[in-house]
Formats: sequence, C-alpha cells, structure tokens
Amino acid sequence: MQTGHPIFWILVAAVLAPLLAAIPRRFKVPVVVLEVLLGILIGPQVLGLVQFEGSVTFIYVIGRAMTLFMAGMELDLSGMKGRPISLAVGGWGFSALLGICVIGLLHVIPQVHAPMMVTLALCTTGLGTLLPIFRDSGQLSTPFGRMLMAAGTLGEVGPIVAMSLLLSQQYSTWQEIGFLLAFLAIVGGAILVGMGAHPSRPAAFLSKHMHTSTQLPVRVSLLMLAALLVLSEDFGFESIFGAFAAGLIVGQFTRGEAGKAFREKIDAVSFGWFYPFFFVGTGIKFDVAALGQSLTTMLVVPAFMLLFLVIRGAPAFLYRNDITKAQFLPFALASAVPSLSIIVVITDIGVKAKTMNPDIATAMIGAALLCIMVFPTITGMLLSRQAVSSDPPTRL
Repeated sequence: MQTGHPIFWILVAAVLAPLLAAIPRRFKVPVVVLEVLLGILIGPQVLGLVQFEGSVTFIYVIGRAMTLFMAGMELDLSGMKGRPISLAVGGWGFSALLGICVIGLLHVIPQVHAPMMVTLALCTTGLGTLLPIFRDSGQLSTPFGRMLMAAGTLGEVGPIVAMSLLLSQQYSTWQEIGFLLAFLAIVGGAILVGMGAHPSRPAAFLSKHMHTSTQLPVRVSLLMLAALLVLSEDFGFESIFGAFAAGLIVGQFTRGEAGKAFREKIDAVSFGWFYPFFFVGTGIKFDVAALGQSLTTMLVVPAFMLLFLVIRGAPAFLYRNDITKAQFLPFALASAVPSLSIIVVITDIGVKAKTMNPDIATAMIGAALLCIMVFPTITGMLLSRQAVSSDPPTRL
C-alpha cells in the first residue's frame, strides 16, 4: 500500500516514538531505537506506507549531517582536556589494533573482501545516537559523561579521518594528507578563536536577531554547516567529516549562558525535525528481508554484534582507575554502540566499488541496528538502577 504522503507518516512515527518511550515499563527503550523500529514498520518491508526515495532520501541525508553537527556542538573541548582525551585516543588506537587482528577471522567467509573497510566500521562509536540518550538522562555534564563523550568523539572522528584518507580515490594519498592538514588547520583555528571569544560587535549583532523572524544566528550556523560540507567534499573527504567539524566550531562559539538561547533554538530545529528523518529514515531504508535470504548473512549478524562489543567495549579496561565498577559495563556497552551513519557510508562505498558483498553489507547494517536497539537499552537500565556514583573510583 502506497499513500503518497511520506512526510506525514514519518512525522507520525516521530511523534509516536517519544509517546511510546514515555509509557511506564521496567526498562526504558531509547527514543532513537523506537524511531528506527517505527521506520521499519512504515517502510516498504512491512506496511509499505513510505518508500526510501525522492524527498525522503534528501531529508535523510541532511538529517545524517545534523546528527554529526549536533554531536560536535555538544562536545566541551575544555572539559575533555587531559585524561579524558588521552584515554580516548589510547582506547581508539587499541580498538583499531584489535580490529585489525580480529578481522582475520572473517577471512573464512569467502564473500568478505574488504578487511580494512570492515575494521573501520567495527571501530566506530555512535556519538550521534548516544547524544540524545545521555542528554535525556542528565549524564552529559558528569565526569562519567565527559569520559564517554571523549571516547565517542574518537569513535566518530577516527574512522571518519581514516575513511577519508583510505577510501578516497579523488586524490593521491599525499595530496589527501595535505588536504587533511589544511582542513584541520582551518577547523582548529576556528575552534581556538571560538574558545577565546569574548562578546563583540558581531556577537551583539547576532543576538539582536535571535528572536526576530530572520533567526539570523540559526541561519549563520546552518551556513557554516553547508560551507564545511562543501569544503570537506572538495578536499575529497566524506561530508560527515565536515558536519562534525562545523558542530565543533559552532559549539565553541556558543558556550556559556550567552549561547543558551541559541542552543535552545538549534536543538528545536535538529531534534524536532532532522533527527527523526534520519533515524526513522534508517528504518525505512533497512532491508529486513535480506537478513533471512542466506545462511551466511544470518550467521554473520551475531558475529558482527559480538565484534562491535569486543572491539569498542574492550578499551573500557583502560578506564579502570577512572570509573567505578558500577559504571564499567554501561561504559563498555555505550562505547560499543556503532555509528550507523558511518557504517552506512562505508557499506555503500564497498557495495558500489564491488569490494563488499551486498549480503555482508546488509548483515553489518543489521548488526549495527541490533546493537543500537540493545546496547543503549541495557545501558539505560543499568544507569537507572544504580545512579552514577560520585564516590572515588573503585579499582576493578
């Protein structure tokens, strides 16, 4: 059944998801998980109310960029300095090495011909997925939250940078490295300016338009997003790299009480409109039937789930002196939540380049979806049962 009103049905799912999440139950299912499930329900695989085409595809791509933009905005770089960021770098490096070692096990499956791409996908952390969950639970401003956000940042940035360098065919490797350094210099300079920014005439000018019909500060931030999307693509990188960098820049300029009004507005735009289109659209796009078409796909799905948990969850042991015993399992599970947007990009590239079998790509996306449904839900249950302790860390 095709109704011809895809936007309407996506918005129905967007409204139903938080209402269903608010129903009292023993454990709370994250809203983003319900949005994906409702997307599957209204998609072509079940009810057939919405097809992944036309305007749905267009807004989905923008929504994907906005999830990375908001993830960058929420990062407080000053709060991540020192041990949180050093542990995050060490943890992601450990995941990458572990992934390279473990991925050899998949060579027994004839269809897997892209070990580096699979490794990058397994080393991701879905900061955009975790962000609304930890915002709603009030964990972002806690030491535990800052540690996790730092780990999630590397789980987003590390694969994006590596993917931009390894998978781009637009320029040579040395040219890509040069463009990467130039891009990082531009972003880093803007971030440093933002971190040291003080009230000025431009800021005062923008504040005058905060509550007018022009909404100039919101338009300027979206222009920054568009500019870095274009710049990253021109440099041969994936667009999600530019989206994350734009969020970092805008976030540093809007820290503190002065930026509160702006953040409320950008939250309304992002979480109220673009986020549902990405997560509901993910469910619509997902080919559920493909999971059962071959025995290989069915077996690889749980294998990928286990690998997500091991490769990104194992580095939690590096935090044994910085988190409590009660926080260890939630930290490992949250770190193992994969970045669906990056995995979709990697699998799309692999299938188009014919270096990854479509069945394996489907299995990886299916495993990522299951991880997103299961890991945050268990994390929320554990954190709700045992409030994050403010006592000194307990050695494991």
